[in-house]
Amino acid sequence: MVTFDEFAKLDIRVGKVLNVEDHEKARKPMYKLTIDFGPEIGQRQIIAGLKASYSKDELMNKKVVCIVNLDPKVIAGTESQGMVLAAGENADAISLLTVDRDIEQGNRVR
Repeated sequence: MVTFDEFAKLDIRVGKVLNVEDHEKARKPMYKLTIDFGPEIGQRQIIAGLKASYSKDELMNKKVVCIVNLDPKVIAGTESQGMVLAAGENADAISLLTVDRDIEQGNRVR
């Protein structure tokens, strides 16, 4: 079990996907996403294994839910500065966590 205090340490925010590129060096099909989290956090690059479930066009301008305070991780030679949250067991059937109203990027998820 995770305590509430442990959960509260996660900084979960809404971000808007500004750019999507293939991550050519990755062994698995992945994208390099540029996501805008508003003026407080700014833009971040996040590597995500969404390629089997989403086209580049489907991701562009999508508002997604991300963890923004994870330690950066190098994935196939490229730094990932957060994690896009998604549900699903199979790489080709992933569903992104999104918001159901048009709220500004940078808003906290509580």
